[in-house]
This record gives sequence, structure tokens and C-alpha cells, in this order.
Amino acid sequence: MFALALALLADPPVAATPATPPVERCGYRIVRTFPHDTTSFTQGLFWHEGHLYEATGQYGRSRVARLDLDTGEALAQTKLPPDQFGEGITRWGDQIIGVTWQGGVGNRWSVKDLRSIGTFRYDGEGWGLTMVGDSLVLSDGTPALRFFDPATMTEQKRVTVRFAGRPVAMLNELETIDGQVWANVWMTDFIVRIDPATGNVVSLIDLSTLKVDAGASGTDNVLNGIAWDAKKKRLFVTGKNWPKLYEIALADCR
Repeated sequence: MFALALALLADPPVAATPATPPVERCGYRIVRTFPHDTTSFTQGLFWHEGHLYEATGQYGRSRVARLDLDTGEALAQTKLPPDQFGEGITRWGDQIIGVTWQGGVGNRWSVKDLRSIGTFRYDGEGWGLTMVGDSLVLSDGTPALRFFDPATMTEQKRVTVRFAGRPVAMLNELETIDGQVWANVWMTDFIVRIDPATGNVVSLIDLSTLKVDAGASGTDNVLNGIAWDAKKKRLFVTGKNWPKLYEIALADCR
């Protein structure tokens, strides 16, 4: 699946049809750099009221934390049980909702103090999470985005993500920006922007060389983590165990 996803994104798109619109391609420029905790295996990231919130993975090391942007330090945190491998998080009202990798267990925490306020169950794996309108959207390693009622976790629908008509798997951390779902593609340097109504990838963002700039090494220490400060229009990205978190801007879109 990884090789297929990488090939789909690296190759030029096929000729567009009415059902497969052309895919915009963008590079990036670094606006500013911030410190990031190298022990954080970043799985989820979002911005809320002046702070980053981050979920990390690995059994026995998973946590959800409120971070100080300028220092990268945790101002508050809650650890997950040692048998849970934390994955994506998103905010729903006064709650943070998070999923785990293969355990089928989801968690709810208070945004105010990161106190645990409940759990829930779901089928399949948990990778990334975001809110689209009133729906909680989950990626699970397949080409599907799954839509849920965040209150009851009743599944509402599934949308297949396609790049130039072909399914794209390995969608990881998710963020909603101006109505589009942005997704890291695991083990690649790409972010895709997805129309959540159709599943079509409308834009491909190539962040090649950012891992090198971060000084990150190791197979698993890949790009992962997207956060959007809607008020100040700031886009943040980082990676697993990276020493840096970046504010970036898109560049050379074509």
C-alpha cells in the first residue's frame, strides 16, 4: 500500500476528466521555525486559543499535551494507558477526541484541563482525525475517510480519496482548512488537500527537503502533523521525533 501511495503521488496525474479534475501542485517556504520535543512521536496536531495541542504514539509513551509554541514544552499533559498507541486528535466543542491505532478505543478529554471524560469504541484502525462541519472524520490507513456523529460515534458515510481517479491509501494526520481536508500521506513528504464531498485530491503539497532541514533521521521519523491557526492564518507542520516545528506558506503552486 505504501509503495502504491508513493507512486500515485510521485507520478504525473493522468489526463483529467470531469470526474477527475486536475491536481494543483505546490511547494513551500519556511516562515518561522520553533522547537519541538524529539521524544514526541507526533500523531495528531491542532491549534486552539493560542496553543498547539499534540497527540503522540508508541505504547507506554502516548500522551495528549498542550504545548507552548515558542519553547515546545508541555504546559499540561495526560498520558494514555500503556496498552494504548495514541493516534489522531481533534477538538469538538469543549472536548478533545482522540483515537488509538489498533485497539478500537477512543478517548475524550476536556480541552480546559486535559482531564479524561470518557471513552468509546469503533471498528478498524485509527489514524487521523478532524472535524468537517458537524462530522468527525477518521482516516484508518485505507483510501476511505469515515464520517461519524461525534456525540454517538455512529458512522454516517465513507468517501474514497482519489488522486487523478486512483485511490490513495496511507492517509495519516488530518486537518480541516477552509473546508478542505489536508492529510499527511504516511512515509512520504507529501500533504494532499481533499474535497471532503467527493474525495478528490485537489492539491498536492511537496515538502521534500523539510526532513533534512529538521535534521531528522530514521525510517519512522517522517513528516506528520498539520495545524492551522485560523485567526492569524498560520500553517504549522512537523514530524515524528523532529527537533523542529515549522510555520510554512505554500509557494510555486501550479
